[in-house]
Amino acid sequence: MEIMVKELWEQVQNGQEERQNLSKIRQVIKDNGERRKLSALVEGKEDVLIGLLQSEDAKTRKNAALLMGDLRNPPFLAQLWKAYQEEDQRFVKSSYLSAMENFDYREYLDALKARLAELKDETVTEENQKHVMEELRKLSFLILHIEGVSVHRFTGWNEAYDVFLITNRNFRELTRDELTALEPSAKTKLLGAGVMARVANLNWIREIRTYQELLFVVRGMESSEMEPEQIAKTIADSPLLAFLAKSHEGKAPYYFRLELKSKMDLGQKSVFLKKVSARIEALSDRKLVNTTENYEFELRLIENKLGKCNIMIKLFTLKDMRFTYRRDVIPTSIRPVNAALTAALAREYMKEDAQVLDPFCGVGTMLIERHKAVRANTSYGIDILEEAVLKARENAEAAKQVIHFVNRDFFEFTHDYRFDEVITDMPFKMGRLTDDDVRGIYERFFQKLPELLNDGAVLILYTHNHEDVAKLTFRTSFSILKDYEVSQKEGTHVMILRYAEK
Repeated sequence: MEIMVKELWEQVQNGQEERQNLSKIRQVIKDNGERRKLSALVEGKEDVLIGLLQSEDAKTRKNAALLMGDLRNPPFLAQLWKAYQEEDQRFVKSSYLSAMENFDYREYLDALKARLAELKDETVTEENQKHVMEELRKLSFLILHIEGVSVHRFTGWNEAYDVFLITNRNFRELTRDELTALEPSAKTKLLGAGVMARVANLNWIREIRTYQELLFVVRGMESSEMEPEQIAKTIADSPLLAFLAKSHEGKAPYYFRLELKSKMDLGQKSVFLKKVSARIEALSDRKLVNTTENYEFELRLIENKLGKCNIMIKLFTLKDMRFTYRRDVIPTSIRPVNAALTAALAREYMKEDAQVLDPFCGVGTMLIERHKAVRANTSYGIDILEEAVLKARENAEAAKQVIHFVNRDFFEFTHDYRFDEVITDMPFKMGRLTDDDVRGIYERFFQKLPELLNDGAVLILYTHNHEDVAKLTFRTSFSILKDYEVSQKEGTHVMILRYAEK
């Protein structure tokens, strides 16, 4: 590969197929990490690349600029800025800005701002629209990358909103009932992926632990034809700016990102979103600015079954504080919302001040969520992995809960008194664990439990192996009270069992 880079560079120096060879060099160093080797080859011959910024061929100028950015040689920066100012081909100008991203360009910040202001006042035509918007986008990125975004503070807790709570599809009613209990005036409607609601305020959101995500719907911006110009026009003509103003302190601009849920492939999505974002910026007079970092909200575009586009908003200024206690995780950690859902489904079978055990506690999420659902007494978490136990202790401390975590193999665990309840995320086939390994764990688990449980104890299992649980109950002192399917795709269930001494 080193030979290929050397040969290509020699051909560039000799003036052979400069445009194509510059492009090939960029691809090689991208795919194979050859930047340092190329830098060594270019050292002392920087004028070759600098000279190509004056090439008569616009694409050669573009590729030379981008390669200079890849190399990140500090003396190239001044040359890139000079070439940018002199460039008269629209489609090339943004390439100089892309290259500048790799340098410390702070000395040009004022000049970049001046150019941005100048470009905003320029007449945009059908012919130049694409390239003007790309240059605007690059200028904005460079400025924001240095200055950052002055993030607006969310203040709209007591405003009325149309919201959509994405939930587990099988338990939308559970989340709806939790919402209406806390917000009796809420007008709700069950949809495929969750609960749509008109609410008088947002003071309830930290009390409901079973929704996966909170999105907002702006009336007049609910849907559009699945076409970039129409989507952008729908957004720009909607009360979106008024929605942002009423819920935040400060004025425009507001910074957004786009997320597209569609069957398009990645390449199609990228082109589609670039068109949408450019037009939103133009039509909103850049009161809405697209950025790849420090964005304040997401415009989520969802292609529906009719081929149209549903539009919703996710606010990053409104922090989800429900699971912030979970400072640390391990690869097998249960999602906190699934732990919360497990606790909610089993709530009627829990009792206050119960002695609770989690035999495979991981980082402690299940025990923490269990206690938040119904106050427990003494709680013990057991895990064979020391890393998990250390992280569980940190998480419990952050949640301000007292839980005793023990680094031990559950099958060797003994205790002075028995437990009223077991709640756990059962082991499942992953990594080196085979199906046979998991079945063996389940068999030993049901054999071990009787020595640790009081008569009438409740077992709450989040499991990927509900059929194995069902089979084992026929041979043990456990009976199944409830079996809830959580995810058909993942094969997960919440199973609630009762233990009866023989």
